[in-house]
Amino acid sequence: MTRFPGYPFASRWFAHPARAGLRQHYVDEGAGEPLLFLHGNPSWSYLWRRPILALRDRFRCVAPDHIGMGLSDKPAAGDYLHTLASRVDDLDALTSHLIADRGAPDKGWTLVMHDWGGPIGMAWACRHPGRVARLVVLNTAAFPNPHGERARLPLRLPLWLLGDTALGARLILRHNLFARGATWRPLGVRRRMPALVREAFLAPYDRPEHRVAIQHFIQDIPLRPRDPAWPILDGMGRELHRFADRPALIGWGLRDPVFDPAMLACWRRHLPRARTHVYPRAGHYVLEDAHEQLVPAIGDFLEGNG
Repeated sequence: MTRFPGYPFASRWFAHPARAGLRQHYVDEGAGEPLLFLHGNPSWSYLWRRPILALRDRFRCVAPDHIGMGLSDKPAAGDYLHTLASRVDDLDALTSHLIADRGAPDKGWTLVMHDWGGPIGMAWACRHPGRVARLVVLNTAAFPNPHGERARLPLRLPLWLLGDTALGARLILRHNLFARGATWRPLGVRRRMPALVREAFLAPYDRPEHRVAIQHFIQDIPLRPRDPAWPILDGMGRELHRFADRPALIGWGLRDPVFDPAMLACWRRHLPRARTHVYPRAGHYVLEDAHEQLVPAIGDFLEGNG
């Protein structure tokens, strides 16, 4: 049995020259058209184990761990800018390396995105629209919260508490509350995770210094125009129409407490031709709750839109 059940993949590493050699871990399995799997907070490439296993015989499956997350290096707060802009730059550097040095094609990429993977992936796509062939969207956003002002008060308080207070630092850094909560019912999943799977999701965040990126992801969530990541999020929201002609699949867990039906409706307006699969009993980690239906649906979509 591997260290992480269902994740029998070789580890690969990219040393970022502009990041003092910080190593980014990624999975690169199979051959064919490239699929770029982008996770969010507080998960890592382990989230993608099932679709990679199902698709690597037909596609090249690339799944990075963002710096500070998963098996990538975990710099201290002062050694790396844990911002959306940095994440997009990191993805740009990694994909450029894969194209220049690892035989990946310049075009024909499919983005598969969850949670923060949506803003990171779509910001990268806005830089390189000609590279993107298809989109797979799973409980994420790439536009300002459609609830507008109504979303700010109920979200601002818990985000401030977790991201900017001493109590929040203790809960996240000392007790790993955010990552643990994401593996619990009903916060992140609606069906109980097997113990070994839950341990695998939590394994990279085994001590406080390995949880810095989790906290900074929370601090970087943009709700208002003065938030640092807002211009990127707002800008990509204005640019999503450029991808309306791309084949797209939306897979959505309706029991997600954050990425709710209003966000799903927003995606459907931006991508009116998208094939949509809704899972009423699935939560935020839709690939954990509904993988029996969702993974084959992704495969069918990719085969039908080559």
